[in-house]
Amino acid sequence: MEWQAPGVVLDVRPYGETDAIATIFTEEHGAHRGLVRGAQSRSKAALWQKGNLVEARWIGRLSDQLGNFTAELVHPAAAPIMDDPLLLAILASSCAVAEGALLEREPQPTVFDGLVHLLARLPLGETMLAETVRWELSLLSGLGYGLDLSVCAISGTSETLRYVSPRTGRAVSEEAAGQWKERLLPLPGFLLPEGLGDSEGNAPQWADGLRLAGHFLARDAFGHHHRPLPPARIALYDRAALLAQSETP
Repeated sequence: MEWQAPGVVLDVRPYGETDAIATIFTEEHGAHRGLVRGAQSRSKAALWQKGNLVEARWIGRLSDQLGNFTAELVHPAAAPIMDDPLLLAILASSCAVAEGALLEREPQPTVFDGLVHLLARLPLGETMLAETVRWELSLLSGLGYGLDLSVCAISGTSETLRYVSPRTGRAVSEEAAGQWKERLLPLPGFLLPEGLGDSEGNAPQWADGLRLAGHFLARDAFGHHHRPLPPARIALYDRAALLAQSETP
């Protein structure tokens, strides 16, 4: 059996002296693992890097076998952002979150399309932190853990939405929050319904967004599998928090 499709390299783990086990995320086949012969060799190492968009080919005798990958490079994700630690952190975090949260071989076309666009647009700079949060929320939705940020869970209003319940994942307005504000998660303006907030946000909002998405990723996407958030995701939040501190008056 075999298939061929565009995909994003999510993970590459050494296997033996020169080979590796790679996880490639494609629209039709989901997060798919396979053996790559010679992946650690000098001639192939640049191809098998996390975040790279490749044209992948998988071959296996049976559909449920590990099988073998070969690939051709379409777009090197890290090359255009090599001098920007924050953007490299977004790349590493996004790949780690997808690799750890997605069920193997389960198609997630919306999540795949969002990841491809996110990685392709990373050279646009730090505002891609907002896109990262939106993509993480779409991943949660694809897994069945979507948040409802459209109206207040208590009053039903779509105005003055400022918080999210860490238990239900529903928005809460400023007025309805009352004495429970300290127990709620901040809702950044760039996640508000269209026309009610700044679509790009700022550094403090990006940090709040990563904290929000991280809470539900840790509890639902990873917690249900008894795994912690990937170190790369934790490192991304730490960078965003430092950026927010530097821009806070």
